[in-house]
Amino acid sequence: MENNNNKNNNTKAPAFQLPKGTHDVMPDEVYKWQYVESVVREVSHNFCCLEIRTPMFEHTEVFLRNIGEETDIVSKEMYTFFDKGERSLTLKPEGTAAVARSFVQNGLYGLGMPQRMYYITPVFRYENPQKGRYRQHHQFGVEFFGSSSPYMDFEVIHLAHQVLSRLGLKGIKLNLNSIGCPACRPQYVEALKAFASQNVDKLCGQCRTRLNTNPLRILDCKVDTCKQVLKYAPLISEHVCDECKTHQNTLVDMLKYAGIECVINPFIVRGLDYYTRTVFEFVATSDTLGNQSTVCGGGRYDNLIKNMGGSDVNCVGFGMGIERLIAIMTEQNLDFGKPNTPQLTIAYASPDQLEYCMQLATKLRPHISVDIDYNGKSLKSQFKRADKCKSAYAITIGETEQKSGVAVLRNLSNRDEREINLEIFLKSPLEYM
Repeated sequence: MENNNNKNNNTKAPAFQLPKGTHDVMPDEVYKWQYVESVVREVSHNFCCLEIRTPMFEHTEVFLRNIGEETDIVSKEMYTFFDKGERSLTLKPEGTAAVARSFVQNGLYGLGMPQRMYYITPVFRYENPQKGRYRQHHQFGVEFFGSSSPYMDFEVIHLAHQVLSRLGLKGIKLNLNSIGCPACRPQYVEALKAFASQNVDKLCGQCRTRLNTNPLRILDCKVDTCKQVLKYAPLISEHVCDECKTHQNTLVDMLKYAGIECVINPFIVRGLDYYTRTVFEFVATSDTLGNQSTVCGGGRYDNLIKNMGGSDVNCVGFGMGIERLIAIMTEQNLDFGKPNTPQLTIAYASPDQLEYCMQLATKLRPHISVDIDYNGKSLKSQFKRADKCKSAYAITIGETEQKSGVAVLRNLSNRDEREINLEIFLKSPLEYM
């Protein structure tokens, strides 16, 4: 904005606008969000998950220590600031670390294991806005605590699959991998580093850096030249220990039992440092999201609670982007249910009846949704409003209706009409609608 402080500048200042990478969810679209959230909550409750809500920001160390300083999130994408007390705080870039912090701080060990939690939260990442992904976007996630069993991995993946199935998404496939445990993964990392070092001249600049800081992330590179090189990289499946193999085999058997097809993809490593053994992604096989095809990602992170200063507690979880879900559902013309609309409009012939109509609305609203225009507009304008709001029914109150206590209830979709006694109607309006 040029010359903003020049008092003699007659250039009109631009209107207030959203920050880049954010978006408004307008009233005529919010029902889609409500529908997705209702499915998420219902499925989560079926798996005995309890909701947890953590703050929008945390001490920066929560994310530095647990996401990994060499990840893209920490090195490039976090919204970090100092408060008035010179404390470094960060807007949540993901949900898991915050839940783990809460688990430790609030001493939830004593509530019995396993524990199952879910959340719906805004998250913040400074990155180029993409279809279905914004600098402020929203994430549904679950965190299961308290078991090393592969059956807990299965339950978490099954829950995610149930949500996607209930929403009706098509063309979604599950990619699965094991990145081993602290006992066997270091051997693979060394083998991968040796291979990458021999081909370092063919790797992108970022992967050359990752070679020394976070070698596993090389496998996740999207640059074509790196992808070509990594086709010949050693596979992690050749290095995992017998215990990790048994863990994955049991998980795959349960997925087969549940009818969930999966592809073992050795290049799935996820972008966060805290994962161990199971990592997975549900990806869209269509072009709906372009290159950003992952709609859900997660895995096991058995060391996270310990890294937070807690005791040794095993964990499995995932994050699922709500904007991405809605983008795919819209692209696939899936049903979001119906938006909230008035069940009844009360119209009045004259402003003299407005107070009486307001009294009717007040008595009806514990039972049904009622719209009324109290700006004294004409009866014709009131019915135009009712049509625009897609109200289901309407009654008109004039002097005769107010005195007699009898009115006509009109179905606005088929124009059917019936006479009603207002006193009886007020007691049980749904019997007439």
